[in-house]
Amino acid sequence: MKICLRLLQSTLLIFCFACSGPEKPIQKPNIILIYADDLGIGLLGHEGQNIIKTPNIDRIAAEGVRFTRAYSNMLCAPARASLITGHRDTHEKGFEITQGGIYLQISKENLTSKEVEKKINNVLSPIPDEQVFLAEIAKSAGYVTGQVGKLEWGFSATDQQMKRHGWDYYFGYLDHQRAHGFYPPFLFENGNLVEIEGNTLPNAGKSGEPETEETYQERWDMEGKKSYSQDVFMEKVLGFIDNHQDQAFLLYFPTQLPHGPVSIPAVHEDFINDNRLTQIEKEYASMVKLLDENVGEILKKLEELGLEENTIVIFTSDNGHEIYYSQEGRTLKPYTNMETGERFDDYERKYYSDLAGDIFDGNGGRAGLKRSNLQGGINVPLLIKWPQKIAKGTSSDRLVANYDLLPTIAELVSYNKPFETDGKSFLNELLGKENSTENDFVAYSSFIGPTLIANDGWKIRTHLGKEAFELYYLPDDFKEENDLSQEFPEKLEELKNKLIRACDGDLNNGLYSSRNSQITIR
Repeated sequence: MKICLRLLQSTLLIFCFACSGPEKPIQKPNIILIYADDLGIGLLGHEGQNIIKTPNIDRIAAEGVRFTRAYSNMLCAPARASLITGHRDTHEKGFEITQGGIYLQISKENLTSKEVEKKINNVLSPIPDEQVFLAEIAKSAGYVTGQVGKLEWGFSATDQQMKRHGWDYYFGYLDHQRAHGFYPPFLFENGNLVEIEGNTLPNAGKSGEPETEETYQERWDMEGKKSYSQDVFMEKVLGFIDNHQDQAFLLYFPTQLPHGPVSIPAVHEDFINDNRLTQIEKEYASMVKLLDENVGEILKKLEELGLEENTIVIFTSDNGHEIYYSQEGRTLKPYTNMETGERFDDYERKYYSDLAGDIFDGNGGRAGLKRSNLQGGINVPLLIKWPQKIAKGTSSDRLVANYDLLPTIAELVSYNKPFETDGKSFLNELLGKENSTENDFVAYSSFIGPTLIANDGWKIRTHLGKEAFELYYLPDDFKEENDLSQEFPEKLEELKNKLIRACDGDLNNGLYSSRNSQITIR
């Protein structure tokens, strides 16, 4: 009897150890980066927007951390290049940015996608072996990497580039110019041209600006416009999460929204009867609203699959606000002071929403818009949610650049190979730890010259055409109304020297020009 009991106890003990087994390794966090297009910081509810409600994006801020001093480039192509390389756009050797529109030759000149790709690849320099990219870093750490939407390099990109950048999977546009329309006849999936049923317009349904009766009629002529690109993207985004729920993934979602020209299948119910808005403004607001609802769908999918706790959701924008709803008697293009009739010049006459008649105040009261080195062009939202690690509802005044995301993700996934970057990891900041190395400054190019924001709150901005240098203390003057260059010449000289170093010794390296910065494809 005793022998039987001992045998039974031993058997149970062995069984218990067998069931418990070795400890499971800690699951690597999934990473989802949602990259809005031309979303001004003032368009979000938690930033004071009072017409468009954005509860899902606001939820990321409420359940994670909101960075109040986050910056990006003033234009989409250099912004995306900075994001995935971890470098500034003020270096002597700039990003190779190809011209847009070449994929239109598939529809207009009957070229094959392979012929177009060959044209692009022929003008690009080989990518150095030591160059690393955001997806490549995650992939080397065992992540499956995917990108869906408005793709990430130049104004025309290729399958060869996408694979070299480290994407296991991609779906979307390879041409930013075609991405100005929302009803593409074709998109690309892992190098293959995918026809979109019911979409027949070579320009993807791009409509005209400013708003007139003619452009309204053109926009709502739905012949050849069956499938809205953002709906197609969301199907792929949610499918990617479903397909890879059992393995660590990095998903990059560069949306088209709310980049214009304005295009939306239907006005959102929130705005149908809003008498404050014109028709075109209702449609634009609906684009922002759709983006917010798409964010909600992604968060819901994570909850349904039990992935929410260990998924990092990053929400940010490529640059500042842009006006796509100009109309006679409202906000005008070229941007004009509605009171005086004078055009804004980003120097003596700075753009402000109240002077321009922008009912949405998309830049949140800041000076300037997209393409400007003023705050409205480069100060962007940055919200990060990670329930397992980040305290809810926190706010950080750390100075952050979009090119900081690459080294941050590299540290997160334990990437241990040497690489060059202008950025600094802010992982410790996310985790609430001390000893986080901060940026001394961030710097960016623009169409009038470079700018630099220092960690202590001072900002120098240039207008090289006028040989002008302005100095602002942003903690007291986020609207950049009081130039302090005459009062603080030593501070101006200090920041000027730093800016020259950030531009590799020549401030002209921070002077962006569409003509000089783009590679022509013949």
